[in-house]
Amino acid sequence: MAKKRIAVIGAGACGLTSIKCCLDEDLEPVCFEMSSDIGGLWRFQENPEEGRASIYKSVIINTSKEMMCFSDFPIPEDYPNYMHNSKIMDYFRMYAKHFDLLKHVHFRTKVCNVSKRPDFAQTGQWNVITETNGKQESSIFDGIMVCTGHHTNAYLPLHSFPGIEKFKGRYFHSRDYKNPNEFTGKRVIVVGIGNSGVDIAVEISQMASQVFLSTRRGAWITNRVWDDGEPQDIALNRRIITSTFKQKWAQPFVNFIVERKMNKKFNHVMYGLQPQHRIYSQHPTINDDLPNRIISGRVVVKPNIKEFKKTSVIFDNGSKEDNIDVVIFATGYSFSFPFLDNCIKVVDNQVTLYKFIFPPHLEKPTLAIIGLVQPLGAIMPIAELQARWVTRVFKGLCKLPSSRDMLDDILSKEVEMARRYVKSPRHTIQVDYVNYMDEMAAMISVDFSIWLLFLTDPRLAWEVFFGPCTPYQYRLQGPGKWDKARKTILTQRERIVKPFMTRAVCDFTTDSKEPFFFKALLAVALFSALSAFVIF
Repeated sequence: MAKKRIAVIGAGACGLTSIKCCLDEDLEPVCFEMSSDIGGLWRFQENPEEGRASIYKSVIINTSKEMMCFSDFPIPEDYPNYMHNSKIMDYFRMYAKHFDLLKHVHFRTKVCNVSKRPDFAQTGQWNVITETNGKQESSIFDGIMVCTGHHTNAYLPLHSFPGIEKFKGRYFHSRDYKNPNEFTGKRVIVVGIGNSGVDIAVEISQMASQVFLSTRRGAWITNRVWDDGEPQDIALNRRIITSTFKQKWAQPFVNFIVERKMNKKFNHVMYGLQPQHRIYSQHPTINDDLPNRIISGRVVVKPNIKEFKKTSVIFDNGSKEDNIDVVIFATGYSFSFPFLDNCIKVVDNQVTLYKFIFPPHLEKPTLAIIGLVQPLGAIMPIAELQARWVTRVFKGLCKLPSSRDMLDDILSKEVEMARRYVKSPRHTIQVDYVNYMDEMAAMISVDFSIWLLFLTDPRLAWEVFFGPCTPYQYRLQGPGKWDKARKTILTQRERIVKPFMTRAVCDFTTDSKEPFFFKALLAVALFSALSAFVIF
């Protein structure tokens, strides 16, 4: 029997792992990449390309290497915990070479249209029209994996800023920002307090005469560097913590503990940043340098812009700043799928997808969106686990629920997001890293009982439950089991510490100190976990 042919659209992080997962399930992947190289969002280019994500030269990822790697291919131990985009590209190239993925990629090939074949209800097959060097070609595929991300279409709501048409200075979206040199001596306003907005404001403030950071609702600012110098996500993405946060009665306590910690770092009220919502009601903003730039006056925090004049800007609190040269709108992105021939409808960044992957209304489950989530954690291992599930669905090894059940699940997630998060276009595809990974793992039977693990392998269970929830945990058993997973989990602390060991002082690999937040939650988490164990 001929292998099923799967079209993978995009060769970024999601596309690469989708190719690999197809190969693991003996499917035939054909990847279409409109640019000349792999990497997607993480490949820096001086000039942004139409239809492709774009980053600035200095971008460093906000998730640490042990949390963001693919589950059967650890990042080299000597790589820094938080990597520059060039290092991320190096890792992607290693991954692609190790699993021989590039031979499946058609570069400089644009996907123009994906449509159902006339006999779709019986076959689930698709017509895919691609274009290479001006020449179009039509092909038939048994499945489609869309890996185009959600940082391509810049969202620039100029209608929300009266008078912008009168403004004589320069303004543009953060997607077009590349480096700070051109802003030397300028007076600059950055609009938006997400990760990009804060990063850009901090970087430009080293060159500009003055930077103003305009925010409508404020934000909680957290750090990459956590207690004892550990990576933040290593400290917080632990099963003992997430099991506590699942308990609704414990969520206010968790918010209180983390907010208290943020304010001990610097008082968010005094710095003009504190929002009205709780810390876990918004996607976090991660930046280690913003407080230093504010306290030195290089960045001045301002409220929302009320009105533009020719050379000045008036803010909601009535204050005015004159002689503004540049305004950078870090106002996020919108996503769409124009090539999908109306198979998926997107309205205000809201889309109806089962587990954020499968359209629930198709007669055959042969279309999947990979990586269309905004995680409180790393996207790479999430995309990998999604692709592992999708390829098993395509092969017929996993079944989806009925359309009705899928729609019910979608609705419950929408209600939960609306209850938890402030209303915003970027809060329509939010997921918690550990909880969502566990949800995906259950779909392909690679989940596990932590209590059974404590009985059979106490040392491993201790690291899995009390240590960081690294992606290797999802290779311990079931389909795709990796025989090095256990050892890799038990040695992850060594790889975290390794890049610091550039000057011998003493051995930190056996340091048993734990972050304050971890200690504070230990008792309540144990109580929650034991309660759940007794109940079930």
